[in-house]
Amino acid sequence: MTEPTNNQLKPMPEDWTRALAVVAHPDDLEYGCSAAIASWTDGGREIAYVLATRGEAGIDTMEPAKCGPLREQEQRASAAVVGVTEVEFLDHKDGVVEYGTALRRDIAAAIRRHRPELVITLNHRDTWGGVAWNTPDHVAVGRATLDAAGDAGNRWIFPEPGLEPWNGVRWVAVAGSSTPTHAVDATPGMERAVLSLLEHRTYIEVLTDEDPETYVRSFLTGYAQTTGERFGGKPAVAFELFSR
Repeated sequence: MTEPTNNQLKPMPEDWTRALAVVAHPDDLEYGCSAAIASWTDGGREIAYVLATRGEAGIDTMEPAKCGPLREQEQRASAAVVGVTEVEFLDHKDGVVEYGTALRRDIAAAIRRHRPELVITLNHRDTWGGVAWNTPDHVAVGRATLDAAGDAGNRWIFPEPGLEPWNGVRWVAVAGSSTPTHAVDATPGMERAVLSLLEHRTYIEVLTDEDPETYVRSFLTGYAQTTGERFGGKPAVAFELFSR
């Protein structure tokens, strides 16, 4: 007889002070992570964002030269809603981000600059739960972030003048994983998560004909409630946590 599996999610570790979130595009963090980030910044933790691209190829009706600056502006406003003031862009090209040493080097340098204990990224696997195909940018950035967490601590990999190695990353937390292990109560940060995603209004308005606030609130609360079924019934944000 097979033993029953305990599929309840564990609480995320709390013994850390600095985190770095590394994703591919503006709005990647807002589709699910912001409620957790709002709660963390409320508790006095420092969180910075690093984005590989400016999302300039994300709106079909808007030329990249106009789209990129607009989406950067929306991202900075979105981050501020949840208490994040440091937002960096690595200026890789949207839609054609390549996994490799150049991307690993840029992310490792960001980790050395910010010296986080927790690194956050987005689903690096081929699909979203085996249902929808993931984008190459997400796969490349997520995978490179997992690798760069180790690269950053090795002084002989990507040495750069003025940047000391940082071997202090204790965990990498992957949002949007189909195999999450841990979660954060979404309740305290949910309203700010909704407002944070709404800052990406230009992008949202080309995604749906629905009222933006109705769309955003339904998406975020629905996700949190489903996750909460594995977290004691509390709405939650889930992560797959890799220890280092």
